[in-house]
Amino acid sequence: MGVTSSSRGGARGRNPRGQGERLREDVLSAALRMLDELADDQALSLRAVAREVGIAATSVYIHFADRDALVLAALERFHGDMVGAVDQAEAGFDDPVARLRARVLTLAAWVRQRPGLYKVLHESTLNQRMAMSFKQELGRGTTAAVQRCMDAGLAPADDAATVSLDLRAAVHGAVSMRVNQPGLPWPPLEEQVERFLAKLVGVRPATP
Repeated sequence: MGVTSSSRGGARGRNPRGQGERLREDVLSAALRMLDELADDQALSLRAVAREVGIAATSVYIHFADRDALVLAALERFHGDMVGAVDQAEAGFDDPVARLRARVLTLAAWVRQRPGLYKVLHESTLNQRMAMSFKQELGRGTTAAVQRCMDAGLAPADDAATVSLDLRAAVHGAVSMRVNQPGLPWPPLEEQVERFLAKLVGVRPATP
């Protein structure tokens, strides 16, 4: 791979321009794929990631100090991509309620496609041991979306942060239960989302 390394504390050769960053991205991409398959951060090993990328295990340490550092970087990337998808979906609408609905449904669709990563994001041992401040970004966006509904008179005036937290808790519960108990006879998530929006936010249901 053109990357040389020595034992920790020793000097290593310089990477050709741009190659070190490409290697980091390869390692991160492999970790994301494997975490989604494993749905468990403790089941991931740096050696397995290195084999997936086709490099020596010592090369992983050039970019990530340990497994926790790699998992944290992977989760931050996953969350950032998820927020980007949610924001993009919301931007496709002018109506505040439609924008809020798009946020929630896009989040649900994202989780359906990557259930293992979502499980690690919220249920991993790393999540229990470390503060992941980047996760607050999704909450801020949802609170702003709820506030727009209230400002437009489309939802009862209330504390937007509290309403947003209730909504996020309901949606998280709905998608997490589907991830952990996929065999149960779940109703369509879209129908649940409409009930959450009506009961928790107070908006009118979408016209069929």
